Amino acid sequence: MAFRVLQFYILWLFCCFSSIRSDNDSSQHAPITPINRDLYRTRAALMEEIEALVNRHQDKLHMETFQSTNKGYNAELNVVTYCRNKTAVEDKSKFRILLSFGQHARELITSELALRILSILSEEQFLPKMDPLLLKKTLEKVVIKVVPLENMNGRKKVEEGDLCERRNGRGVDLNRNWSVDWGKKEKDFDPYEENPGSAPFSEPEAQLMRKLSTSFDPHIWVNVHSGMEAMFMPYDHKNTTPSGLQSQKMKLMLETLNHLHCGDRCVVGSGGGSVGYLAHGTTTDYMYEVARVPMSYTFEIYGDEKASSRDCFKMFNPVDHLTFNRVLNEWSGTFFAMFNMGAHQMMDVQESTPFNNADHLISIDDYLNGYLIERKNRYSEKKEFLDLGLQEIRTYFRLFLLSSVMLMFMFCSRIAKSNRSHLPSISL
Repeated sequence: MAFRVLQFYILWLFCCFSSIRSDNDSSQHAPITPINRDLYRTRAALMEEIEALVNRHQDKLHMETFQSTNKGYNAELNVVTYCRNKTAVEDKSKFRILLSFGQHARELITSELALRILSILSEEQFLPKMDPLLLKKTLEKVVIKVVPLENMNGRKKVEEGDLCERRNGRGVDLNRNWSVDWGKKEKDFDPYEENPGSAPFSEPEAQLMRKLSTSFDPHIWVNVHSGMEAMFMPYDHKNTTPSGLQSQKMKLMLETLNHLHCGDRCVVGSGGGSVGYLAHGTTTDYMYEVARVPMSYTFEIYGDEKASSRDCFKMFNPVDHLTFNRVLNEWSGTFFAMFNMGAHQMMDVQESTPFNNADHLISIDDYLNGYLIERKNRYSEKKEFLDLGLQEIRTYFRLFLLSSVMLMFMFCSRIAKSNRSHLPSISL
């Protein structure tokens, strides 16, 4: 009897093990969805189409290309500027909006949205549910800068077959390379996903974006991602939102957009409090905390929660025409509604935001994180006059400590010798 019980127990364990192994094997061999070339352009084709669009509408659109290099690693940033009256681009009374797409390489849908927004701005495409007269009136008040593909080098790796790659060309997560709370690692830290780099702004892409935000001085910043449907405001590095009236206005705008264009299904709140994990060194936290952009957001425009974690293209990008077009139409409407709401709130924001007050000096923590920015107010000159890396400061500090220890040792040794010279000799 005991022997039969033992046999049954062994058979049960074998079945359980086989089931677990079978589940793992099926997960590992789950089909991987390739890039749908009927829907998604290559990075080269995307930029060619955007450049052609700009050339057709030079009265409204202008494109610039910036480059930066760090230790042999080169990065390029293309920036498209929209202004209905091109001569008014530098008019500081305009409402300024900065949008970035494609910061994470595998999120192809975000750059397709950038192209759609630029096509609507050029009036080659139209929003079906928006009054064209209202849109025209809104766009007369704004200047918009669009970065269609921030992570060009990472996108190249995705197109070559690494469909789960989100980092840049040398393995750094560009949304962890900014200075606010940089380098802190949570218990579940995954270097493949969240490598923050060797120091804040170590990556040329982040350096170029910082210079762009500093020179443009936007009222609205939106960092566009995919992976879920959400509208986030600061903070990412802690699970709270900022306090005060301006924070309430930011959240009210998101709740309104969620109701009108996302069917109330988008997650709204702080990134750190809504996603389920904290993110350190993000662009949006920097834009709000350091660059002092009054309305700083992260939008997540699509996510397939049922997709396998290995099937990254499907997880982060629509794979059929119907969903693809729905995402672009809904989120284009969201952005233009935000432009309209923001432009109408401009005067109120300027009067109420604490960021428009007298000179603002950032903390020593920000200085040690690699920059020191002197800022006058929103519409006066601001100058970035010192940029020291945290690594250099640490090196100098260590040298200072070592020198101090050596001097103390020499001083103590001299005192000891002096005391011994006054002691009587002892014979054995």
